[in-house]
Amino acid sequence: MNKDEALKKLQLNELEILKTIAALCDEHGIAWFIDAGTLLGAARHQGFIPWDDDIDIAMLRSDFDRFIEVARGHLPDGYSLHTFGNTPGFAGMFAKVYRDGTVFATRETQEAGCDQGIFVDIFPYDFLEPDERIEAKQRRTAKLWQSASYLWHSKTIVVPHGGGLGRIEAVGCRAVHYLVKGIFSREGIKRRFDRAIVRRELHPDDVVLELAWPNVQGYRVGDLLPVSTLSFEGIDLPVPREWERYLVQMYGDWKKLPELENRRTHLPLLLRFPDGTSWSSE
Repeated sequence: MNKDEALKKLQLNELEILKTIAALCDEHGIAWFIDAGTLLGAARHQGFIPWDDDIDIAMLRSDFDRFIEVARGHLPDGYSLHTFGNTPGFAGMFAKVYRDGTVFATRETQEAGCDQGIFVDIFPYDFLEPDERIEAKQRRTAKLWQSASYLWHSKTIVVPHGGGLGRIEAVGCRAVHYLVKGIFSREGIKRRFDRAIVRRELHPDDVVLELAWPNVQGYRVGDLLPVSTLSFEGIDLPVPREWERYLVQMYGDWKKLPELENRRTHLPLLLRFPDGTSWSSE
């Protein structure tokens, strides 16, 4: 199996997970939508971005909490819910649904001791305080402790630069890994991250953000819900109500394809599929 064949097979498995999540949410009245690169793929390609290797969905915090409660006991056989709280080595402050019996192993997950399967990411959107100073503190808190969680779990982190600067960044990450692990417990990091979360009733003009990735602008609740729909691989899926505004805010000229050198697929070290076939980058 070559890399292109592995990517296609990965995407098909992720699509099956997505269908399973969609059915569960529909059954229990949980509002959700595709976002980030998955939304971009639906709008620009009517499906996966050809070189994209994951699916991202999102929901407001209240729906996310309900989803976690429901998914614990109602996912069909062959699928399982994974969070920071129930999965050793899981570093993200969000959730994943795995296809059981599969493997999606990265260097980071291997170091963390996380037996990760092929998955779909599920991100909660949280309320942002309207006071700019308090909002800035929310963002700083979330960014600091999500980063600390990744560095606590693994000393090998994807760094933003290559060459000599990248090597310096990698050495710095290893040093911080040992420092963070020596000072903080895993549970202590989670408690500190949770200080950024504000649980309250939301209104259309309230602004929300994925606190697990707090570097982007927030979105009005009324721009996200009630959802619209777009076609994704032949399936009508929920998308943010003002999905074009969302894409402009996140990507700028979202209709323009990136340069060829920026169309990169980031497959993991090892993929293993439900039929027992596998692909390795090594």
